[in-house]
Amino acid sequence: MIDHNDTLWTSLPVPAVLVDGRDRVVQINPAAEGFLMTSTKSIAGQPVWDTVMVDAPLEEAFERARNNDSPLFVNDVDVGTGDRAPLHCNLQVAPMAGEPGHMLMLISPRELAGRVTQGQSVKSAAKSAIGMAEMLAHEIKNPLAGITGAAQLLSMNLNKDDLELTDLIVSESRRIVGLLEQVEQFGNVTTPRMKAVNVHDVLDRARRSAILGFAADMTIVEDYDPSLPLALGDPDQLLQVVLNLLKNASEAAGPGGGVIRLHTYYEQSLRVRRSNGSGQSLPLQIEVIDDGPGLPPDIAEDIFDPFVSGRENGTGLGLALAAKIISDHDGWISVSSVPGRTVFRISLPRAPEHLSDPNEEQG
Repeated sequence: MIDHNDTLWTSLPVPAVLVDGRDRVVQINPAAEGFLMTSTKSIAGQPVWDTVMVDAPLEEAFERARNNDSPLFVNDVDVGTGDRAPLHCNLQVAPMAGEPGHMLMLISPRELAGRVTQGQSVKSAAKSAIGMAEMLAHEIKNPLAGITGAAQLLSMNLNKDDLELTDLIVSESRRIVGLLEQVEQFGNVTTPRMKAVNVHDVLDRARRSAILGFAADMTIVEDYDPSLPLALGDPDQLLQVVLNLLKNASEAAGPGGGVIRLHTYYEQSLRVRRSNGSGQSLPLQIEVIDDGPGLPPDIAEDIFDPFVSGRENGTGLGLALAAKIISDHDGWISVSSVPGRTVFRISLPRAPEHLSDPNEEQG
């Protein structure tokens, strides 16, 4: 068995998990401790598929590799890790020499795929932004109103050339006030009122609103799973999230327009483990897909953080607000982005049977 202090084991740059013949974790290396956000002591003896959650049915292939004493390579899968939302990864599995039945799994996150996901950090970022909103509202908005008023008074007795300066002061002050109002909105999101929701109704409301406004130049394509069950959520807050994603996609496309695809499907295998150790299924998937240029690489990993924006005059609050709302729904939001294809994905829980109307259908 691998010595935990072995230089090679501890120096591996990718997460490595050693699994015994009963598919239970024996040991993980330091990189895996960071990736799984746990320690070898805490995870030893736990079923590997309860710890390393893959969005593909690997158990049978894993067992065949063990029985045949052969390696297994799995590319382009989402790997969830309990408190961490899924990351786009490649997996390499190989029998462990000298340990019959033991398998070594290497997890290689595909950073170039641009997949960014939200976990508990969303709530921490939200709390920080809420505190900032309160401070900014009280400390900045009132002085800005005074500055704007003073500039307007000065403009009454100025010539045309000097008026450009006072107009600049007024316009920039109003822009900052607008930003502060958005920050306040971010901090004032109420607790979601959870109920059974037809997500296709939400998407249709968002689509109709978008094409009459900011997405007038876009083509929005519906690609729905008609058998999708009801989700658990707040329909108004989910509408706000989808509108933010549609607006983000429209602005990324630019004045020439583009295509946005609204895609829904059911993914039974997607589960998360909460901080209290309980597992939760998030099978309802909503994707907003655009054919724009993709996210700038330098901000891709932080795109859901407040005040991070890929646009010159963007506030960086739309996606942060979307992430906060989905986090409050106990769901996940993630993004994968390459030039020509950016996919924002929302994963939501299914509504309990007692809340669902058996006669109501999606679509």
